[in-house]
Amino acid sequence: MKLFVRVIEARNLPATDPNGLSDPYVKLQLGKQRFRTKVIKKSLNPNWGEEFGLRVEDLNEELVISVLDEDKYFNDDFVGQIRVPVSRVFDTDHKSLGTSWYSLQPKNNKKSKTNRDCGEILLSIYFSHYTSMVDLTSNHASLMKHAESGNESPSRSSNRASLMKHAESGNESPARSFSGPLSSTYSVKSEDLPSSKEEKSSSQKTFTGRIAQIFIKNSDSDTLSTTDARANDAPELPEILESEISDDKTDDQSSSTSFGDAMKAMESRDEGSELPSDLPGGVFVDQLYGIATQELNALLFSPESSFPGSLADFQGNTELQIVPWKFDDSSGSFKRVISYIKGPTKLLKATKATEEQTYLKADGKSFAVFASVSTPDVMYGSTFKVELLYCITPGPELPSGEETSHLVVSWRMNFLQSTMMKGMIENGARQGLKDNFEQYTTLLSQTVKLVDPKDIGTDREQLLASLQAEPQSDWKLAVQYFANFTVVSTMFIGLYVFIHMWLATPSTIQGLEFVGLDLPDSIGEFIVCGVLVLQGERVLQIISRFMQARAQKGSDHGVRAQGDGWLLTVALIEGSNLAAVDSSGFSDPYVVFTCNGKTRTSSIKFQKPDPLWNEIFEFDAMDEPPSTLDVEVYDFDGPFDEASSLGHAEINFVKSNISDLADVWVPLQGKLAQACQSRLHLRILLNNTRGSNVVVEYLSKMEKEVGKKISLRSPQTNSAFQKLFGLPPEEFLINDFTCHLKRKMPLQGRLFLSPRIIGFHANLFGHKTKFFFLWEDIEEIQVVPPTLASMGSPAIVITLRKDRGMDARHGAKALDEEGRLKFHFQSFVSFNVAHRTIMALWKARSLSPEQKVQIVEEESETKSIQTEESGTFLGVEDVSMSEVFSSALPVPINFVMELFNGGELERRIMERAGCRNYSYTPWELEKGDSYERQIYYRFDKSISRYRGEVTSAQQKSALPDRNGWLVEEVITLHGVPLASLKISN
Repeated sequence: MKLFVRVIEARNLPATDPNGLSDPYVKLQLGKQRFRTKVIKKSLNPNWGEEFGLRVEDLNEELVISVLDEDKYFNDDFVGQIRVPVSRVFDTDHKSLGTSWYSLQPKNNKKSKTNRDCGEILLSIYFSHYTSMVDLTSNHASLMKHAESGNESPSRSSNRASLMKHAESGNESPARSFSGPLSSTYSVKSEDLPSSKEEKSSSQKTFTGRIAQIFIKNSDSDTLSTTDARANDAPELPEILESEISDDKTDDQSSSTSFGDAMKAMESRDEGSELPSDLPGGVFVDQLYGIATQELNALLFSPESSFPGSLADFQGNTELQIVPWKFDDSSGSFKRVISYIKGPTKLLKATKATEEQTYLKADGKSFAVFASVSTPDVMYGSTFKVELLYCITPGPELPSGEETSHLVVSWRMNFLQSTMMKGMIENGARQGLKDNFEQYTTLLSQTVKLVDPKDIGTDREQLLASLQAEPQSDWKLAVQYFANFTVVSTMFIGLYVFIHMWLATPSTIQGLEFVGLDLPDSIGEFIVCGVLVLQGERVLQIISRFMQARAQKGSDHGVRAQGDGWLLTVALIEGSNLAAVDSSGFSDPYVVFTCNGKTRTSSIKFQKPDPLWNEIFEFDAMDEPPSTLDVEVYDFDGPFDEASSLGHAEINFVKSNISDLADVWVPLQGKLAQACQSRLHLRILLNNTRGSNVVVEYLSKMEKEVGKKISLRSPQTNSAFQKLFGLPPEEFLINDFTCHLKRKMPLQGRLFLSPRIIGFHANLFGHKTKFFFLWEDIEEIQVVPPTLASMGSPAIVITLRKDRGMDARHGAKALDEEGRLKFHFQSFVSFNVAHRTIMALWKARSLSPEQKVQIVEEESETKSIQTEESGTFLGVEDVSMSEVFSSALPVPINFVMELFNGGELERRIMERAGCRNYSYTPWELEKGDSYERQIYYRFDKSISRYRGEVTSAQQKSALPDRNGWLVEEVITLHGVPLASLKISN
């Protein structure tokens, strides 16, 4: 059965706002079913006029109707409520309480001695058509029966007379009228009445079918009267009721399904699938909130939540319509549809948007909702859809013990049709979504507490306070370790021999024996002696192994970090399913952590496949944040044997968020580890003890290395850089350069440099190329002289170490015979600045002090004499030059300078001088009145039979008296017998 409740209006509601008004709405609850009306803004006498159908499963249930005042920023204020037992409605004659005013009651509060006036609400409560349908059909059967027999009751006679009267008058709706609680009228035409007994059955079917059709069409808003007496003969009633009941079940499943029950059903069906990865368009929201994941999921997507309505009002959206969640039988997914009219902007008018939301994952802890938004009314709206992915995952626990949730919202543009306006549409959508989600996060942070990840990482003492090593005495551990067959059998044989020696009588000296030497006299004694020697050796190895392991305990465990900078703390909690390599079926594991050349070693756990350590390790403070932490698990085989590896792992701080490493299970790599599915439970904390000045200090140090001012980038630029490559918040951009990536075809893009990575990004007609690798992965950096293939510009070739940087393999030009990736970058606008910056960052991150000294010595021997971007022309002032040619010509200075202005005169003169493929760059102002340019050409065979190449750097500056120019040039010769000869003039 269904109970219908029509919420009509309310009056004299108390004011909850300071301005004397309120924003009331009504919430209905019957069992686990919950519904709510729309919010009426700023009214104490609201008018709703909404009707709801609730499924009744138990007549002992109670209908609770509450009036609340919406509050955008805090919990909604309670106004009043009424409680109506369902049995009270069912026990009435007409199964209806009619339309009545009900006084709202406050919540039961023992502290409150007086009941305040909460106002009144007008409701219409009645049962659905099951009873009304029986009454209607029975009345019709009784009417037909009495009409044929002529025996009619007074009441029925009046109805009959009225019916005949309408039939004779030829009214278009001559019939008997039935009125329900909402004054809805259903008419039976006179031609539908039977004229003979043979037509009675078919007429009844026609009449009943029409009533059913009318009733089904208007079942959501109308009900039938039950004032007539019931009849016993209703031939078509079972079929109608069956179809109506099945329809009601379908409606109940689609609209009245409890959101909490649906989440539990999806949790039970979850098969441990992974959370979907972020969409490639980018991330708009990446925040931590101080709320459990289940509560945040209910706040954002539950039908009872007021957040969607508050968000629509905050963003200026109107006509919000939310279709209840329902299961899609065809796909087995949980979906709902939201439609609204987006408020107008400076570029677009008000537009209707339809958003279809689908749950991809709901396992009780993590939730993923995929949303597809279509706006067909906008320009080219039929060619694309905007797709969003909401991911809610558990965050690190707060020091107070509260749970946190990590909300990430990513997006992408799905083009249904090809269009030339793709770039413009995508850029416009990105900007619009950015503005929308800024409002989204603002409203959400006002509703839920926003958590700063830095606040979690700072309280490391509380986070690690729960780690207490298991107390175990050395004697207990020794008993556990030495209680094996080898030790026990050796002790038994040794005791047996000792007793034998004690009980045996001295024998006479025989054969080669002499006093003090008693050789074995039988094969049995010889075997026993051999076994005793072998067992003794084995026991001695076990004892030395145990003593060495105990000596290693605490070798670097508990050592406090020294210095000021980036402090790395690693808590080793436990291991799981570690491989067994000993003959006993167990292993003696210990863990070695390596970061920036420093190592920390854990204690050894004897005979433990699932060891429990609970040990904390600290690394000395580092100037820059570390890039990787290497983890290696070994099996201890004694002081003289090489330890065998049980698995290894690499913690990449660049690809991982520090908050995600606060409590993590790390899977081990390696054949043994992967076969056993070995894991380590770690807690990793990385804190900066220098505060916010670390970026400025690092840039100052790099300026000394590069020799050029490096500007501090804005937070917006750093944030865009982090989102572009998916980097953690502590990474910042140092510099970026326009260049070409050389593969089969040169690709124009930008090279980005930060303290820990070097990355490249290009977007050519929508085809994006993006990769990065660590400075530590670089083995060698070479400079290739300019060639025609490099468009007259030197190239930088970066070679990575073997099997490193494989994620960036699609950007490499080649993979050499040793398995190393090679990357070619060329066509830098300011090559020298780019090269010096790259070398400075590489030396700071990956080179040892000895390697740094060696590179400095090599650079001093082959000093670069190319120009610097700062305007200093290196090398010219240090070269001892002699005068080769001097002449005074009576011509204007401007005419002579035409030879250096890059015009047609200069080109013709250089070609007459035997220079081929002559090319140059425009003069660029460097500093003050100093200009620089680059020149490239090849010698003709008449000048040099080797046909060498020339790269030249020219600098011109005005003379002190401003009456002329000083032109300085450095020429580098390539492909000649004297190798790379440099000439200054």
